[in-house]
Amino acid sequence: MGSSASESAYRVLMGVLESRTGQTLSPNRIWRIEMSLKPVMQRHGITDLDALVAALVTSNSRGLLDDTVDAMLNNETYFYREYSVFDDIAATALEQLRKVNAAQRRITIWHCGVSTGQEAYSMAMLLAEQDARWAGWQVDIVGTDVSRHAISRARIGLYSQFEIQRGLPVQRMVRWFDQADGGWLAKAEIRRRIDFSVQNMLTDRPPLSRPADLIFCRNLLLYFSLPMRQKAFARLRAMAAPHSFLVLGAGETVLGQTDQFVASPRLRGLYEPADQQARRATAA
Repeated sequence: MGSSASESAYRVLMGVLESRTGQTLSPNRIWRIEMSLKPVMQRHGITDLDALVAALVTSNSRGLLDDTVDAMLNNETYFYREYSVFDDIAATALEQLRKVNAAQRRITIWHCGVSTGQEAYSMAMLLAEQDARWAGWQVDIVGTDVSRHAISRARIGLYSQFEIQRGLPVQRMVRWFDQADGGWLAKAEIRRRIDFSVQNMLTDRPPLSRPADLIFCRNLLLYFSLPMRQKAFARLRAMAAPHSFLVLGAGETVLGQTDQFVASPRLRGLYEPADQQARRATAA
């Protein structure tokens, strides 16, 4: 990692990331810090990591701090990631939620760690294509992320040719996006369906008007230490409706991580509040 001064800089930067986001850097991501931060340093006229750390310590610039944290985050996402999960949600999970919420005719979906928004737009498109099924219902889709840059991009809804081709079938692209300068812009009808905001899931209360029926938190907790992950699961449970589903990434599990959620017996990759499943077993 270079000189001892640089090692000190790495430690400070990793501390900044964890204190601001809860995320830790795995060894294979540490070596990428300098490469990730080069554009930030160029933008702010800073020569190297040691100078960047000095500027973070002495400067009152919120912009520099936000830019630094944003650059160290992994904002990897794409449309309809793990397509089979969306199929299961459309066919089974949403049907379950319709039955549970039939009296109030409301459903709330929270995308936690939404990054640049593709996942929330995937859900908005899926629901828009079932408009008749949800006529008379209030469907709230909320997307939150700690990255200001990512949320800014998500709100705009403009994606490059590369981004639009990652997971998005051509017929959906043509139906829900317009070609624009710089790529493809989500139609206003889809953008209006989603409320994006900057939130830290460990410390901020998400802008939900009621407990969430469906929570996406995919490939975010991978970057948390175990204590932070346990705290995150407790936060997710606190925000979840009694009859709800949690969607994690394909490589994630609740086993050994939390007792707040258990695997859904019916839907692979989806989880349910443990207390709800226990009540159902007792009733049976």
